Amino acid sequence: MSTMRHPAVAGLFYPANPDELRAVVKNYLEEAQSTNQAPKAIIAPHAGYIYSGPVAASAYARLRPARDTINRVVLLGPAHRVAFDGLAVSSAYYFETPLGAIPVDQVSINRLLTLPQVHILDQAHAQEHSLEVHLPFLQEVLRDFSLVPLVVGDATAEEVSEVLEMLWDGPETIIVISSDLSHYHDYETARKLDNATSRAIEALRPEDIHYEGACGRNPVNGLLQAARRHHLQASTIDLRNSGDTAGPRHQVVGYGAYVFEYS
Repeated sequence: MSTMRHPAVAGLFYPANPDELRAVVKNYLEEAQSTNQAPKAIIAPHAGYIYSGPVAASAYARLRPARDTINRVVLLGPAHRVAFDGLAVSSAYYFETPLGAIPVDQVSINRLLTLPQVHILDQAHAQEHSLEVHLPFLQEVLRDFSLVPLVVGDATAEEVSEVLEMLWDGPETIIVISSDLSHYHDYETARKLDNATSRAIEALRPEDIHYEGACGRNPVNGLLQAARRHHLQASTIDLRNSGDTAGPRHQVVGYGAYVFEYS
């Protein structure tokens, strides 16, 4: 069997040194609130850790109760560097960060490839950070798990939700959607836009989320459609922007953390 590995973005979005990376992730998680029950799905941001790490940790801390239960992570993030239709899977057998290698769930990948909107497209994964920034959080908060990594290109909410339905399954599977919110507005404008997006997410209304509201609009909207079908309840657990974390306020990027639980 091939042992092709996909290296993550260490050094650019988070520390490349494994001890330093583990310490940073642990610190973010220790500062975040946990609960007694893990959600079925989360939405978390994908910027550099200095900007969005605390917000992402607020979602990942909620997975602690399922540390020994979750053994598969379905991870979807938007394409930033390659334009394509549908959803892209990787031919790699492992995704690797400084904290170690994560096996890709080949059985799930092969199932997804029966859908017309899913294709192997390694170029979409080669320099894509929207998935890789989540991996150290998953490695720290979960025990043993396999990964189903999907970069989402020009895909409808229906096409994304069909993928999620195929892999929905039970408590052993967590769905993670990677998305930042508004980009490069002043602080107050961003707050208004991000609050509106959060209300749409909580109401499970994909029709109210547009490209300027979330860079991961396509995977987010697919999750909202699936969540509505499965009667999940969405909650905002953190909502900040780079002006709150580590940047100036004249031009900010929004970050939100959301959990989806059975009502």
